[in-house]
Amino acid sequence: MSESKVILVGYSGHGLALADSIKEQNSHQLIGYIDQQPKEFNPFKLDYFGSDNPDVFLRIKNNQFKVILGIGDNVLRSKIFNQYNSEKISFINAIDSTSNLSKYITCGIGNFFSRNTIVNSFSTISNNCILNSGCIIEHECFIESHVHIAPGAVLCGNVKVGAHSFIGANSTIKQGISIGKNVIVGAGSVVINDIPDYEIWVGNPAKKISNV
Repeated sequence: MSESKVILVGYSGHGLALADSIKEQNSHQLIGYIDQQPKEFNPFKLDYFGSDNPDVFLRIKNNQFKVILGIGDNVLRSKIFNQYNSEKISFINAIDSTSNLSKYITCGIGNFFSRNTIVNSFSTISNNCILNSGCIIEHECFIESHVHIAPGAVLCGNVKVGAHSFIGANSTIKQGISIGKNVIVGAGSVVINDIPDYEIWVGNPAKKISNV
């Protein structure tokens, strides 16, 4: 398989972890990054492509480069994903070498499967999602676009998570639960009831504490 040349959009925090995983892959060659300004801390010695602007978009398309977003915040990541997608720039899925994905999953574009992530059979991962270190997505789950599943979270079978939602670290979602869009589930929570859109839930068992 020929390597895809990839540009990382956002090169700090979450972007560093993403770059680390891509560097281990054989199918992608990470060659540069896009950010508001050059980074002093550049451990992977990537070329700076500038900030996102029409000239940068044209350079990416002319050279048939692909991109992945190294941005943890769901709202910002969604906005930038839509911007690049409207420019018809191609995205990769970044899959860490330690992750374990069933061959029977359905997967969109622009997703990051971090270290030791497990996704089991017949689950769907839409677009531009982060499945962070050690999270478990059990059978037949449906994850809509721009979702962040934090480290160690467990989604039991047949769980649905709506777009732009955040599932906190080490939380557990009971089998068959439906979580709405723009929801925040706090770290360590145990969710045993469906959650409507635009709500924040925390605790064991998780309860609503406010609207988003």
